[in-house]
Amino acid sequence: MAGKVIIIGAGIAGLECAYILLKNGYDVSVLEHDKQAGGCLQTFRRNGNNFDTGFHYVGGLDESQPLNRLFGYFNLLDLPWHQLDRDCFDEVVIGDQSYPFAQGHENFVKQLTYYFPKQKDNLSRFTQILKSTGEHLFDAFLPHEAEQFYSESLFAKSAYQFLEDITDDPLLRQVLSATSLKMELNKNLPLYTFAQLHNSFIDSAWRLQGGGAQLIEHLVEDISRMGGSVTCMQTVTSIVERQGKVIGVRVNKDTFLSADYVIFSAHPQEMLRLLIDSETIRNIYRKRISNLKDTFGMFTANIVLKPHTVPYLNRNLYIHKPATDLWNVDTSEVRSVLVNYYLPTDDSSYSPAVDILTPMRWQQVARWANTRQGHRGEDYVRFKEQVTDQCLELVDKRLPHLKQAIEHIYTSTPLSYNYYTLTHHGTAFGIQKDWQSPITTILTPKTPIQNLYMTGQNLNLHGILGTTMTSFLTCAELIGINKLRKDLKLK
Repeated sequence: MAGKVIIIGAGIAGLECAYILLKNGYDVSVLEHDKQAGGCLQTFRRNGNNFDTGFHYVGGLDESQPLNRLFGYFNLLDLPWHQLDRDCFDEVVIGDQSYPFAQGHENFVKQLTYYFPKQKDNLSRFTQILKSTGEHLFDAFLPHEAEQFYSESLFAKSAYQFLEDITDDPLLRQVLSATSLKMELNKNLPLYTFAQLHNSFIDSAWRLQGGGAQLIEHLVEDISRMGGSVTCMQTVTSIVERQGKVIGVRVNKDTFLSADYVIFSAHPQEMLRLLIDSETIRNIYRKRISNLKDTFGMFTANIVLKPHTVPYLNRNLYIHKPATDLWNVDTSEVRSVLVNYYLPTDDSSYSPAVDILTPMRWQQVARWANTRQGHRGEDYVRFKEQVTDQCLELVDKRLPHLKQAIEHIYTSTPLSYNYYTLTHHGTAFGIQKDWQSPITTILTPKTPIQNLYMTGQNLNLHGILGTTMTSFLTCAELIGINKLRKDLKLK
């Protein structure tokens, strides 16, 4: 046996790390504080409908594309994947006008050129840069010095300036920014983050019939089959070190579990909380982590629809009020929403449910942070009702039939994500990366404590693709990058 590994957190990154390490001969145990594994990929059931917590669609899953290669490694390609509309997987609505985001780089240019006939060359340049970035995704698996890699890559270039350079048409810039609710747009955003995420969906875009929890279920089953374990309701209360090296964890305050390696799969600030008595972690490191900014969270309205009332739409809707500054998000009112349709569960062409998401910052719900889930008072209920009403009002012009089709509405805020998944302040996309300071805002798996590593969306890229990439980068610290490249059949 190569060594004993304890992984804290059973989100997708933690489970993928467990899978990789088990395949390479390690003894692996995954500990999860919640009653179910999955983190932001949990599914919950209301009125006979399954709702996803944070999973909605993925990109780059077609044959020979990056996520296809990665999910092939984890045996996740045989799930009921459903490809979205090739000519419009994302519909951008600004005011009364809609614009299609198409799959395939040439098709993407073709569809938008209809609305911007003088911008064809600029649209081609846009997609060429995205495509080139995607083609170099696996360069992260080449041996390199982390500081040099990040400082000399697109992590050190501005996404905002990239769009300014691509076109002088402000409306086109707004449209190209308008599927922004899969990341937080701000003037600090690295071009690498913007380009990789957009490129993966332009490569191909997919929903999963039945919800993202299937990814978790398959990983947990395979982990068990390979001799590993995933145990829920296990709250790690401290990470134990001796002479600068991790030796295990303490669970539920009094149970010590020894380990040769520990991998932490949650927000780095939560890790520091478990290292409160560490003699190795210096104050300068604590301050650095504590000063990192988080991306915004999400307010979600999970809506159960009356049967056979809302035709299924094989795309996502991004709806914005006119003149919304997408690069300086104002969450004091609802100005932007994402509408996600659930696939029909019967032979009909009607959707059983939809999700409506809009950005929400922790400060908007912080006054209820010390209250218990389900016992936050009437003010909190009214607050959520007001936000729901604003969401429905914004959606109404594009989907005027939706309000009358609603059977039930269930809502969540960043407080919900913080409570159920230990997502720090309910952040939707983890730590905010800064192209001007890539070395300080993009974390590596290594920590100051020997054999203690991190994984998950806070390190490199967020989203399913980014988090999966990060799980490999973390495991490479134990088994070597060349072994992983060989396993993934990379040249």
